[in-house]
Amino acid sequence: MKLTWLGHSGFRLEIGDQVLLIDPWLTGNPSFEGHDRAAAIAGATHILLTHGHFDHAADALALSKELGAPLVGVFDLMDHWERREGALVVAFHKGGTVPLGDVDVTMVNAVHSASIDGGDRPIYAGAAAGYMIAHGGRVVYVSGDTDVTADMQIFQDLHAPEIGILCVGGHFTMDQKRAAYAARTFFDFKMIVPCHYKTFPMLAQDVDELRAELPDVAILAPGVMETVTL
Repeated sequence: MKLTWLGHSGFRLEIGDQVLLIDPWLTGNPSFEGHDRAAAIAGATHILLTHGHFDHAADALALSKELGAPLVGVFDLMDHWERREGALVVAFHKGGTVPLGDVDVTMVNAVHSASIDGGDRPIYAGAAAGYMIAHGGRVVYVSGDTDVTADMQIFQDLHAPEIGILCVGGHFTMDQKRAAYAARTFFDFKMIVPCHYKTFPMLAQDVDELRAELPDVAILAPGVMETVTL
């Protein structure tokens, strides 16, 4: 299993027979600027979206059409894009599991808002979500944008993820202290990959606090377009 950070909350996850782009915001992403776009998206089979905010989904439609890769996400947003844009979609909702090749993806709860740009006003885009991505007995939890929730205990009980991709930047999501609390209280992670940080000055610029709070967990903090083996 290989994971490449695309900056902010974007990832390229090579797992089983899939190459998943997760929240791949590339255009206008100051973290990704100057990096190899072709390498980031090559061979992608599906585009997995946690919610509709621009810093997660702004490139989604264009990438889907360019790659012929279906968009995967919450029903409301997928239905909107399918009807209005003719997009290829896999639409489901929280508690549901969909097979993507030999990988199973379960949508789980996240506490955040969700909208897309409607010009003079935001347009409702369903709910924000996280994902459990499972293959070969291993599970990766993608938190999406969220705060700590008691639901995380249920996530652990039902899915037992060994890897957590957690938002840690603060301001718009849980910060490092809260992410560490979630990991320590609800999960039994072997590895954590932080995201939703460094992009803007208002967000955390390092993960020093996370490392200090979780000395027994491997904190992997790759650079942009750096690949780590999980």
